[in-house]
Amino acid sequence: MRDSAARGRTDAASLVVAAQPDAVYRAFADPDALMAWLPPDTMTGRALDYDFREGGRYRIELTYEEAAPSGGGKTTGRTDVSAGRFLSLEPGKRIVQSVVFESADASFAGEMVMTWSFEALPAGTRVTITAENVPPGISQADHEAGIRASLENLARYLGS
Repeated sequence: MRDSAARGRTDAASLVVAAQPDAVYRAFADPDALMAWLPPDTMTGRALDYDFREGGRYRIELTYEEAAPSGGGKTTGRTDVSAGRFLSLEPGKRIVQSVVFESADASFAGEMVMTWSFEALPAGTRVTITAENVPPGISQADHEAGIRASLENLARYLGS
């Protein structure tokens, strides 16, 4: 799986949040908590399936509040549905998950691997997201903006 991930584009971003690594990790563990902060500001989300354990599967739906930019979402005109597995869970340290978009558009095909790393700092936790094998249908600028928005939402959710 890592070999295929190495062939595509990699996008990354990080932000220091004013919370301990264990609190950041818990914000992922509960699907209601995750949906409170993960969707970028122009979207809402819901967990369709969420088995937060190593090897567990998930499926989430993000819906644009207004018309989706650039002609539509990946799955429908207003939605992005993704599914995957939790490949590695290290409480307070790291989450690695696979992501596959449900789309008829081949430019969104393939398995992306996202790694969320948590580094304890005196001011809180540096949260770093690294997305490997990003589908070419996702523009780098849009993806990096979405990742940054999710990090900022996480910081607000945790009270930063």
